[in-house]
Amino acid sequence: MASRYDTPILSDGMVAALGRSLVRALGVVVLALAAVMALALAFHHPADPSWNQATSAPVENLMGYRGAVFSDLMFQGFGVAAWLLPLAIAGWGLRIVLLAPHPQPIVPLTALPLALLCVPAALAHQNAVAAHIDGGLPGGLVGYELWSRFALSLGDDVYGLVSLVLAVLTGLAALSLRPVESLRIGGIAGRLTARAARWTGGQMERGGRLALGSARELAAHAWAPRRRPVNDGRTRTADDGVLDRTGRLLESLRQPEPAAEWSARTTAEPFVQPVEAVEVRQPAPAAARYATELPVAATPAPVFDRKTAVGLRTESGFDLPGLGLLGAVKHGAATELDPEHLDETSRELERVLDDFGVRGAIIDAKAGPVVTLYELEPAPGTRAARVINLSEDIARSLAAVSVRVAVVRGRSVIGIELPNPMRETVYLKELMASDAMQNPKARLPLCLGKDISGEPVVADLARMPHLLIAGTTGSGKSVAINAMILSLLYRHTPEEVRLIMIDPKVIELSVYDGIPHLLSPVVTEPAKAVIALKWAVRQMDHRYRLMSHLSVRDIHAYNRRLQAAREAGEELTRRVQIGYDPTSGLPQFEEQPIDTTPLPQIVVIVDEVADLMLTAGKEVEGQIQRLSQKARAAGIHLIVATQRPSVDVLTGVIKANLPCRISFRVSSKIDSRTILGEAGAEQLLGQGDMLFMNSGEPPRRVHGPLVTDAEVERVVNHLKNQGQPDYLHDVTSEEPASTGAPTAAGGLGATGDLFASNIETGASEDAQYQEALRIVAEDQRATTSFLQRKMRIGYNTAARLIERMEEDGYVSAADHVGRRQVLVGREETDEAY
Repeated sequence: MASRYDTPILSDGMVAALGRSLVRALGVVVLALAAVMALALAFHHPADPSWNQATSAPVENLMGYRGAVFSDLMFQGFGVAAWLLPLAIAGWGLRIVLLAPHPQPIVPLTALPLALLCVPAALAHQNAVAAHIDGGLPGGLVGYELWSRFALSLGDDVYGLVSLVLAVLTGLAALSLRPVESLRIGGIAGRLTARAARWTGGQMERGGRLALGSARELAAHAWAPRRRPVNDGRTRTADDGVLDRTGRLLESLRQPEPAAEWSARTTAEPFVQPVEAVEVRQPAPAAARYATELPVAATPAPVFDRKTAVGLRTESGFDLPGLGLLGAVKHGAATELDPEHLDETSRELERVLDDFGVRGAIIDAKAGPVVTLYELEPAPGTRAARVINLSEDIARSLAAVSVRVAVVRGRSVIGIELPNPMRETVYLKELMASDAMQNPKARLPLCLGKDISGEPVVADLARMPHLLIAGTTGSGKSVAINAMILSLLYRHTPEEVRLIMIDPKVIELSVYDGIPHLLSPVVTEPAKAVIALKWAVRQMDHRYRLMSHLSVRDIHAYNRRLQAAREAGEELTRRVQIGYDPTSGLPQFEEQPIDTTPLPQIVVIVDEVADLMLTAGKEVEGQIQRLSQKARAAGIHLIVATQRPSVDVLTGVIKANLPCRISFRVSSKIDSRTILGEAGAEQLLGQGDMLFMNSGEPPRRVHGPLVTDAEVERVVNHLKNQGQPDYLHDVTSEEPASTGAPTAAGGLGATGDLFASNIETGASEDAQYQEALRIVAEDQRATTSFLQRKMRIGYNTAARLIERMEEDGYVSAADHVGRRQVLVGREETDEAY
């Protein structure tokens, strides 16, 4: 007879139910752990503190500091495969909750660490897979290390196949899913993602692919092409269409169909719905993409109306040149590139790079009038310098004249510029009619040419504010200077812009002699060129004094102030010292009216500065330095050109103050580094092919326009018919004028000489004495060595100038230690102007 103590408290059914409840509770804990991991990964932020980054910024991760460290370790180590860990744990927890344990629990436990190695290795090989949210490596550091160690030894194809198979097998085992279950889940998730994409414009496609993390994505990449197609402008990657390929796989498993019917199906057909309902976009064919990115062929020649072709008459009665004076624009059919040619060249370029050990894919091609830019996205770990140094080898392999390779700033691609089979001629007429040239904000627009994409390039000299040009003989430098000069002549009247042309070669700029924009005849003698530069410096100082009287900061504000005074009938005056009181010795001043004639902008064009540096290097360098440092606000700008960009011609002083530069083809990398600071100009094609480097910007490739001698002559004759030029004798005169009154030529005079209106030194006074007197008055120092350094003259000359100042009463006699006192103060100097 059984005792009552032998009777169990709980029945067998209750014990079994309690055991199942405890097991489900354990499954819920496992699911919660997976959810915490997934949230930490989903809210990962690269600026959060981590094991290799310390910051005082607040943690953005929803799971706090520990979640930030966990997500950073996972993404850096495993890349996109980091999602495999929470998905695998969630699969285990789901099986525990459903009381459907794996028949062999040791299999998923062992497969998970193996999958965390194999899946990143496969992702590192498949560059087309979208990078994880930090924009880093798809397979993380683990995948990159495995790819770099085994890809070269096994071969690319063998490594890709082996890594993909191992990733699929270990991933399925780690998720505790059989192949049929994996494909079924992938199909459901794909349909949900596709429907969401219909409402979000395709933004959910990438998130859906990353969230699956199962064999759906890995199997889809088996059909993905190895070479990434050229981007069609919709920022799509090569794994676009993964939902459709998976849908076709599911359909084939459910109901086999004949091969003919399979080949006839559209590539955009999703799982069970037509493509029109799902709206999943497919990459356009290569030929169609190239056809939509040919601005040269698609953009018609500009149409010039009668009014523009004839020219415009300004308020002063001056007729600006019309576009009818320029040659007609001719676009031949030979300049159009076949899209198939671009696609074939992309494949050939990839093959050549692969022969030299550079792995990557051509993702885009931009056809221009002369060259085509192919954008290479290199494989992880590829150094840009290695690709750049292969430019000559690439040109040899492709039988090209030259190839330029450079990094595209701001992007993760390397640009490879290949010359077109037939180059298109860029005409100045179409650049003059472009919207960029008509921009009213540009005060001194210069037509430079077209960039790689065929868009007009117009630079504003007033913003530069000076330009340095270099290029060998025959590179197109003189033609580009003619295009810049015509750009100024087409836009401005002589009252707005005046020119000083210095042409030591005599034949380049002599055609412009006699146009009304010139301040003096074209200067061809080096001695007179130095005098012209010194006049420009004096004019700069004179303008600064005029602007100081009206308390304005630049020449444009000065002209606006004069215009406002003319409109209001206001008389502007300045206070000028006229001498000293004979009894008290105090300076005497009087109010003089200010001429309200607007001051024009002045552009000094030096065609060959190397010849000037040989004859008067120190003087030329000093004047160019002063003008480049201070002349911008005074409305004086420099265009300096040379065909010998060596360090003895383009000294450090000149280059430091001329940041805007244009380099045509040069003979060596050394010359290219001298003018641009980097190599590349030696790879240009010549005939107007240039690299334009604006202030603080990387060099930009531009193709200059064609300007014929006949076009220049027609424009020059049109300008000469407007009237005779109003030359200023002081520009090339040895002695500046002795009066400070502005002349009638737009307020331009020889003013700028210190005390030119009130200091009499007799007939022996010259510009050198005037310069020395100004330096002593401004710096309040009167020593021989000081004048030697400032004026770059000899000791005897400096001593003679100091003695002359002492005789005239501007400095005192030397005391017992040799010091002299300057008797003219700064205030008196300012008032004298």
